[in-house]
Parts: sequence; structure tokens; C-alpha cells
Amino acid sequence: MKILIDIGHPAHVHYFRNFISLMQEKGHEFLIVARDKEVTHTLLKKYEINYYSRGRGAASLIGKIIYTISADLIILKLARNWQPDIFLSFGSPYAAHISKLLRKPHIAFTDTEHAKLGILAFAPFTETIVTPDCFYKNFPAKQIRFKSYFELCYLSPKYFKPDPSIRNMLNIKDSSKVVLFRFISWGASHDIGQKGIPNDVKIKLVKLFEKKGYQVLISAEGLMSSELESYRIKISPEKIHDVLSTIDVFIGESGTMATEAAILGTPSIYVNSLDAGVFQDEVKYGLLYSFRSSTNLFN
Repeated sequence: MKILIDIGHPAHVHYFRNFISLMQEKGHEFLIVARDKEVTHTLLKKYEINYYSRGRGAASLIGKIIYTISADLIILKLARNWQPDIFLSFGSPYAAHISKLLRKPHIAFTDTEHAKLGILAFAPFTETIVTPDCFYKNFPAKQIRFKSYFELCYLSPKYFKPDPSIRNMLNIKDSSKVVLFRFISWGASHDIGQKGIPNDVKIKLVKLFEKKGYQVLISAEGLMSSELESYRIKISPEKIHDVLSTIDVFIGESGTMATEAAILGTPSIYVNSLDAGVFQDEVKYGLLYSFRSSTNLFN
């Protein structure tokens, strides 16, 4: 079988990489198309997955419309030449559009109810939509629910073994308590009008944890204020899960990383005005603390 996968975010590399390896062992072929977003291409290279780039994307509404046309055309050209049997993606409108145009099935995966524009762009063109059973949106006649989280595709003990040398890489003393903060860039379409932790609160949190004797680490998209930049960790991106497995507390605006920390048994605090069924499920099972704003963090 020839399978075209469209990847739009670094997390999607992790969602699909073990599947790609397992299916290749069975003789199936893959064509990977990937957006140049953050460390997506870097991760694909690290895992020795060949790919075609569909560009960087855009921030403005007009730019997003132009980018949609451009990405569709890139995937259309690749697909016409390669002739895939099926398209897979994590909620990619581009894969959905071209699969429908070429009359091939598209299987989409999603756990992000608040990505409303994205869902509107891919769902009508998609035959099957796979979601966790805690996903609260319904897709009549299209939906397959499963009792788990996508992050276990790569963080299951079957696939993930923490690197014990990570503390040395980060210059962490054996006795040190460590907190990791994760700050996002708020550039996704579903981030428009949303908010996380204001900069003054970030600084206050760092000072609080330092006062409590924690070593502070920060993982961030884009630039930070000068008060925070010195805490930024500099590691190869595929090592972030080793970091999450060794720290004592995670606090961040990234839903994916908050879930990853929770799955790895690290106390995890998610601060973002966006909520989802996955986060509600993790709260129910005591895996996650979830806040819609930073207002109550110090109570």
C-alpha cells in the first residue's frame, strides 16, 4: 500500500513515526509532506524520515488563504506523480482536499475540539475521523473512538525508554528539584483571541520556584523577555520527553506537552484559555491540573 501522510506540527512526527516504521517493515510505502513549523523538519531528519516541505505557513487570514492554495497545489502535484492509495493526517485540510479531489480515502486523527476552523476545513472531505473517546464533538457516521490518548503512540513503555544521562546534559545535580515551563507562540489558527500566562506572571512564577529551591528550565517558542531568556534549555528537540520524564513539575501553555508530562508521571499544570475533552479526562483521573487563566495559580 502507498500511504501519503501530511504533517503540520512537531507532535505529529511523534504520532506517526512508529506507525511508519512498523508499516515499512511490512512492505508498505510512504510519502511524507511536512510544514516547516518550529522543529518539525529537524525531528523528521533525526528519525531519518524522508519528506517534502510544503512551506512555513502564514499568520494573517489572507496569508492563511494563500497558503492553503499553495499547500494544496504542492500535495496535488506530489500525489498525482506518486499515486497514493490512502491519505493520513492529524486533521490536515490539505490532505483532505487533495484526497477528495483524487477520490482516495482520507483518515484524519484529532483530539482538538477548539480547532474549529481546521475541523471545518478537513471534516467534510474526510471518510474516517479517529478521536479519543473523551473527545466531546461528534462526527456522525465518520467517527471511530478509542480509549486512550494519542501521546501513547510514542510514550508507551513499549516505545519510550528515558535517557538517564539527560540530567547531566542539563547540568542538573542529582539532589535538585526541577521545574520546566513551556511557553507557546500563539500563532496557530485556533490560538486567535486566546491567552495563557502573561509575562509578569511568568517572571513571578520563576522567582517563586527559585525561592522554593527549584532549578528552573524553560522551553519556549520564539523570543522571551530578557528576564526569562537565560533559563531557556538548549537540547536536541527529540530529547524533550527525556526532560519531561526527569523533572519534578511541569507548568505550561502547551496542551500536548502538558499531556506528555502527565502520561510520564510528572505533576503537570496546564494554563490556557482553550480546553478540550482530553484535558477534562486527565483532570478526572488526577493526571493534570487545568486552568483557563493564570489568575488562580497562586491560590
